[in-house]
Amino acid sequence: MRNLVLALLLIFSNLVSMAQANFDKQGHRGSRGLMPENTIPAMKLALDYGVTLEMDIAISKDKKVLVSHDPYISDVFALDQNGKEIPKGKGLKLYQMNYAEIKTYDVGSKFHPLFPEQKKLKVNIPLLEDLIDASEAYAKEKGYPAPHYNMETKITPKGDGELHPAPEEFVKRLMKVIKKKGIIDRLIIQSFDPRSLEIVHQKYPQVKTAYLVSKGSLENHLKDLSFKPAIYSPAYKLVTKEMIEACKKQGIKVIPWTVNTKEEIEKLKALGVDGIISDYPNLF
Repeated sequence: MRNLVLALLLIFSNLVSMAQANFDKQGHRGSRGLMPENTIPAMKLALDYGVTLEMDIAISKDKKVLVSHDPYISDVFALDQNGKEIPKGKGLKLYQMNYAEIKTYDVGSKFHPLFPEQKKLKVNIPLLEDLIDASEAYAKEKGYPAPHYNMETKITPKGDGELHPAPEEFVKRLMKVIKKKGIIDRLIIQSFDPRSLEIVHQKYPQVKTAYLVSKGSLENHLKDLSFKPAIYSPAYKLVTKEMIEACKKQGIKVIPWTVNTKEEIEKLKALGVDGIISDYPNLF
């Protein structure tokens, strides 16, 4: 009986992996609509829904690799060490704070006005390596397939030296964690910033890259890069049948963001996208 159960689990794991390879369902910031974004609990819940773990990467003053969308402590959903509101604005820059201080802020207890369904719990901004360890252990404990990851380099030319290190150092520090944790074959690195994608392509050609865009045309976007990315990742309202066909002709997958209704998910699947990023992985 035990051997039969193990065999069935293996078959299930393989089927899930095949399905994920064919259509990449991704939980935006883990499961932002349901759990505090970019936290370990958000990633665990995303794994319960069988999706790729999408997240954002930042760097602290003491060069720790963090998981955070904003390059600062957000007054929208964070509380200070005493559970108090923090000042509005962007004064608490992560790149100007050591991780020992960053981790004292609570990013999960405060009500998020845009995501009323979020479960509230006291949780901090995690180190990337801790998040990977927790996700890998949780998947193994639950008998899930090994997690897949989509990590965004949160970087802009204006932010160099102020909100984050320059692209070369940023990518180097990120990839050091990735290689240490042995997940390079289950990884996508995405960015709105072509510079970091160029570095990944040149120095780590085995890593899939995704070019994030919020406006403009496919033709112009592809001119931003010296190579064709594995994935083109536009804001979902930009997606057209013509765009998808043009990408397929060039061997580029289309994975739009951030799609948060069942109707839009089905509409985009019917158009032929290769995956979808959503705040609500339960909608899949």
